[in-house]
Amino acid sequence: MRFFLDTADLDEIREAASWGVVAGVTTNPSLYARIGGKLADFPEHIQRICKLVDGPVSAEATGVTRDDIIAEGHELAKLAPNVVVKVPTTVEGLAATKTLSAEGVNVNMTLCFSVPQALLAARAGARYISPFVGRFDDISEDGIAALTDVVSAIENYKFDHPVEIIAASLRSANHVTQAALIGADIATVPFGVLKKLVSHPLTDRGLEMFEADWQKVVNAQ
Repeated sequence: MRFFLDTADLDEIREAASWGVVAGVTTNPSLYARIGGKLADFPEHIQRICKLVDGPVSAEATGVTRDDIIAEGHELAKLAPNVVVKVPTTVEGLAATKTLSAEGVNVNMTLCFSVPQALLAARAGARYISPFVGRFDDISEDGIAALTDVVSAIENYKFDHPVEIIAASLRSANHVTQAALIGADIATVPFGVLKKLVSHPLTDRGLEMFEADWQKVVNAQ
């Protein structure tokens, strides 16, 4: 399973990239606004992100109609070769995805919550499909179970293009563990969650024991 960082913060992307674990980034204007960005500067910011990572950078289209999504998708795709256009799983989004994918633009269909939605997204030409795990937790439903169903359903069929499942809105190490066991292709996590994945109490204890033992060796000399 590969990791995509869900952020617009360049410092977070640089730091995570230095660990060698980031395969891509997902972002949107809302995340950019959280770090003080302006909507008019969003395209240039996407270009900056694309220079920091070798993998896909999903940038969200904000249009509602198919024509608006397609037009915005064209502009986003021009920003860098590794841009992926994020499109919502709606009727208008499906129509836009059909057009964009036929033109060679990679699409990440987002806000996916069911097996039928995922299958429709794949048939429309989506390169990536993003079931939102955390949003189910917000309404006290089982997001991991929904993700399991989507992964299993997509694996049942052959499509005429590659389709990968992005386990999106993951908010804990347990979410990531379950997504990996299910077989999701990609996990999208915020930087804070990514940092927590590195840590384990036994690792910390092992380091403490090593330092204590090493100090004994130093003191004995």
